[in-house]
Amino acid sequence: MKTIAVIFGGRSTEHDVSIITALASVIKPLELTKEFKIEPVYISRDGSWYWDTKLKDIKLFTSGGIEDFMSRNQPASIRFDGGLTLLKSAGLTSRKQSARIDVVFPAMHGTYGEDGSLMGLLELAGVPYVGCDLRSSVLAMDKVLSKQMAEAHGIPTPKYVYFDRPAIQADITLAVKACTKKLTFPLFVKPAHLGSSIGISRVTNEEELQNALEVAAHYDDKLLAEEAVQNLIEVTLPVMGNSKPEPALLERPLNTSEDFFDFETKYLHGGKGGKKGGGKGSKGAQGYSQLPADIPKALYQKAEKIGLQTYAALGCTGTARIDMLIDSKTGEVYFNEVNPLPGSLYAHNWRIAGVAGVDLVRKLIVLAEERHNSRQSTATAFETSYLKQF
Repeated sequence: MKTIAVIFGGRSTEHDVSIITALASVIKPLELTKEFKIEPVYISRDGSWYWDTKLKDIKLFTSGGIEDFMSRNQPASIRFDGGLTLLKSAGLTSRKQSARIDVVFPAMHGTYGEDGSLMGLLELAGVPYVGCDLRSSVLAMDKVLSKQMAEAHGIPTPKYVYFDRPAIQADITLAVKACTKKLTFPLFVKPAHLGSSIGISRVTNEEELQNALEVAAHYDDKLLAEEAVQNLIEVTLPVMGNSKPEPALLERPLNTSEDFFDFETKYLHGGKGGKKGGGKGSKGAQGYSQLPADIPKALYQKAEKIGLQTYAALGCTGTARIDMLIDSKTGEVYFNEVNPLPGSLYAHNWRIAGVAGVDLVRKLIVLAEERHNSRQSTATAFETSYLKQF
C-alpha cells in the first residue's frame, strides 16, 4: 500500500481554502479508494509543519482546536534520503516516529505552496508529487508571466500594464497615469500572485484606480491593471494530463464584469451575493455556475481549444484550471489566468464530465508517478576533469 502525504495550510492568504480542499476533496476520496495510507501534513500560518492523523478531522479546524493541538505537539520535520521521510517525536518519552512517503499530494493554494515553492522542495527530495511542476507553477501563479507566455504563443489576452510595489510606493500617481495612458476604463486591478479573488478591484475612474493599486500592493509585491472585456461571458476549463491533456467541461460562472465574485461571495455566501443570470445546466463549485456553459457550439469549441493551448504553452502537467473571457459580440476569446491547483480540484466539474472524485485523485497520483518516472531518465550527472586542476 502506497503512502501519500497530503500537505495543506501554509503561509498564504488562502490558508483556510487549502484546508477545505485537502480534507474534503483530497483526503476523503483517497481514503475511499482503500488503496493508500494517508499522512496529513498541516503547515501553520507561521510555517511550522505538523504531521498527525488527527489533522484529518475538519472539526479540529472549525472549532479552533488547532491552536491547542499545536501547543501540545512538536512540529514535524522531513529527511531527504533519496526520497522524503516524515519525522516527529511523540509521547512523553519523545519516541521517534517516521513515515516514508511514496507520493506527495499538495493541497496548498497561493504563496509558498501553489506558486512553485513547495514543488521546488519536492523536486530536491526526488519524490513524485501531484499537479503542475515547479516551472509551470511559477508561470501560472504569476498573472503577468502567464500573460506574456500566452502572448508569445499567439493566445489573445486583455490589454494590461503591471507594476512592482516599490513603483507604487514611490509615486502612485505615475502608475495611475501609466494605466490611463494605455488602458480604457473600466479596469480590473489584481495582485499578480494571489487567487480566490483576494485583493481584486473593479474600477471606473482614477480615484478608484489609485485606491485599488494601494490595496493590491498591500497583498503582493507585483500587481497589474487590465481592461475589462466588454459583452462579457466568463468561462473556466479544468484540464488533466501530462503530454496528452484532456479537458473537463467548460463552465460559466453566472456573473458579469460589473458584479464579479470576490472572496466573500465565492466562499462565505454560497455564491449568492450578486446578480445572477439564468441558464441551463448544473450548478458548480459554489452554486453559481452553468455547467456545461450554455454558449454556441463553435464558441464552446474555440474556448476549449484555447484552454488546451494555454495548458500546453505554460507546460502544465497533472491538472490546472484555465480561466478565459469571451466578448459575446465579437466572438473573441481571451486568456485570463491559470490556477495550477483548482480549489476543491474542481471535482464537481469532473464528476459531471464522468470522472468521480475517487477516480480523479487516483488518476492524479498516476500522472504524478508517470511524470516522475519520465524525468528519472534525464541525465543529471556529467563527468569532467574540471576538479583535477585544483
